[in-house]
Amino acid sequence: MMIRLSIPLGQVLLLALAFAAATTKRQQQLNVEQLRQLGLGNIINLPNYTDLPRGSYDFIVVGAGAAGCTLAARLSENPNWTVYLIEAGGVENLMHLIPVLAPMLQLTASNWNYKSQPQRHACRGMNNHECALPRGKGLGGTSSINFMIYNRGNRRDFDSWAERGNHGWSYDEVLPYFLRSESAHLQGLEHSPYHNHSGPLSVEDVRFRSSLAHAYVRAAQQAGHSRTDYNGESQLGVSYVQANTLKGRRHSAFSAYIEPVRPLRKNLHILTMARVTRVLIDESTKSAIGVELLHGRRRFEVRARKEVILSAGAFNSPQLLMLSGIGPEDNLRAIGLPVVQALPVGKLLYDHMCHFGPTFVTNTTGQTTFPTRVTLSDILSFYLAGNPATRLSSIGGVEALTFLKSPRSRRPSDWPDLEFIFVAGSLASDEGTALKLGANFKDEIYDTLYRPLQLASQDHFTLLVMQFDPKSVGRLWLHNRNPFTWPKIDPNYFRNEEDVEYLLDGIKEAIRITQMPALQALGTRLLDRPVPGCEHKLFGSDDYWRCSIRTMSYTLHHQVATCRMGPASDPTAVVSPELKVHGMRKLRVVDTSVIPLPPTAHTNAAAFMIGEKAADLIRGDWL
Repeated sequence: MMIRLSIPLGQVLLLALAFAAATTKRQQQLNVEQLRQLGLGNIINLPNYTDLPRGSYDFIVVGAGAAGCTLAARLSENPNWTVYLIEAGGVENLMHLIPVLAPMLQLTASNWNYKSQPQRHACRGMNNHECALPRGKGLGGTSSINFMIYNRGNRRDFDSWAERGNHGWSYDEVLPYFLRSESAHLQGLEHSPYHNHSGPLSVEDVRFRSSLAHAYVRAAQQAGHSRTDYNGESQLGVSYVQANTLKGRRHSAFSAYIEPVRPLRKNLHILTMARVTRVLIDESTKSAIGVELLHGRRRFEVRARKEVILSAGAFNSPQLLMLSGIGPEDNLRAIGLPVVQALPVGKLLYDHMCHFGPTFVTNTTGQTTFPTRVTLSDILSFYLAGNPATRLSSIGGVEALTFLKSPRSRRPSDWPDLEFIFVAGSLASDEGTALKLGANFKDEIYDTLYRPLQLASQDHFTLLVMQFDPKSVGRLWLHNRNPFTWPKIDPNYFRNEEDVEYLLDGIKEAIRITQMPALQALGTRLLDRPVPGCEHKLFGSDDYWRCSIRTMSYTLHHQVATCRMGPASDPTAVVSPELKVHGMRKLRVVDTSVIPLPPTAHTNAAAFMIGEKAADLIRGDWL
């Protein structure tokens, strides 16, 4: 008999642990090494990362996200250098390792929980029209709370960076750094020159796949989208998702780069739960000499002999620069900060905006992700046998991606404008307990569109439609000098109406794919409940979908360009192609804030690449 559980998934997992702990003595005697082999070692042996400052260090790295962990690990390979890695959050735990729980992590202290300024043209389905802007807070950064999608981008993205004066950043020059980081376990791509098998970061197929995903991939091919490796030669087409998981468990930057080497590196010091409040600067030489931080109730000044490196992300790195007197002169003077170096920090902010939908219902049973469909055998198989093919290994329900062109595209033929993210579920998949709250959706949206699906346990899937090349540009600024208050973040979504039209093109193509035989065989049909606020539009018309796009707006935290990379001649640039802050010495920014233009990709893979390349740039300067 199969036991099904009807309580929230987080409680299910805790009960499973209790059950596992209370069974036979043999199971109770699983030792630490066996648990580590299952990826569960830190349940019972949480590491202590409280290396309080001791003197000075060669390099101080602020922020332990994908770029920061990569950089700290690579620099500490030199035993003659000391590296101090400082993180505002804490350490991953069991919940972080379980891919299906990704939506729930956005409700925890592992998320900075940023929200945008109220949006005039988007996020109308969110409370106060504020878009949720999740960013990871903890060792691993956003790689510890995201949906684990591994997607590098298009060759033309990087070539365009180089064409703008960023020498060393063309596709042929950055591909080796993507490969250096990667340990690929991808069926059929074992001999691909676009994948490596010996790096620290695991990239693998998601072993759990619903029949809905298989039907979608076939339908997309029937609609003319070829099968592809979107991290290979051609990005255009449909593919099952490639994920940063290892044997079905999340493989974050911390798990990949820091945890394996930390016991072996006496020169790598790590401090968690510490807030850096500013960079210490010698104004006579415009040199970064260290950082000020708070840990507990104590204030420390930590010195750097060689460099201070900000890897705090697209919001926190610009905030720290401005708190240190580096930023737009008008903003700094308005809040009473002395201007050390006038630079356009935060003046540009690009992000990818999605439409959460359309959603489709099917005649299948048992395929959509619902917490009630996680069985006790799933849980025990995942925990005790290390089975990577249970529903718990689904990366938040994401199973396939499609990269495609809009009919209105002005880009070259091999450069996609849109992405479809196939999810075997919707906001109903966690019964309104996580994703709805984490995304800040109004109750009315959930109750009208999704609660009926939940109550009926109706099988369904969603195609999130994302635009890659938005014309709308936002910004970020400080409104006071308090380092513990958020910066103001205004992505300015859909200010340019053409962005809405691109997503409309995507919705039409998504609906066309569902009309192909493979999905029609499952009885696939569009969920025809009108979005609240759009009832006055004819359902399914272009104007209806335009209204839906502005209401069901959803960002996948791909913010870039707040510390834009460019040559000194570029008036919009904050850092050089070597990632050095213009006009400053011994200060770099190494994270996705330096990306100059919105990439044709999710940004996590690029963060690892940036960390790997920065390590070589720094070694080149100091060796």
